[in-house]
Amino acid sequence: MGFFSELDEFLFGPPGEVSGVIGSVVDVALENPGKAALLIGATVATGGTALVCAPTIGAMASAAGLGVAGGTLSGAAASSAGLAVLGGGSLASGGLGMAGGTAVVTIVGGSAGAAVSGTAVKVASELES
Repeated sequence: MGFFSELDEFLFGPPGEVSGVIGSVVDVALENPGKAALLIGATVATGGTALVCAPTIGAMASAAGLGVAGGTLSGAAASSAGLAVLGGGSLASGGLGMAGGTAVVTIVGGSAGAAVSGTAVKVASELES
């Protein structure tokens, strides 16, 4: 079996049945719709907050010394340079630029929110039982 066949079986289970990781997540969400809604809400909220804060995070990354001109820029230039560094470099150098940096900040923020809220839901479930 190839890599993608293994990945497919891990995520979705054997052909013809829904199991695997995706099936488990769906089962838990159907059994606990309120907790699933809270988890999704927290993930969206933290991802949205990270998206709004991305320019500030980019400026802080630049001020921290990341990138070629790190620590020497201020304002919009620092924000742009910091986000470009987080995105793997400028578009001209083959990176994803500011859009890539914004995506990285948003994904990390949403993932952190999902991890924290998922842990909170798990602890609350354990306390209930």
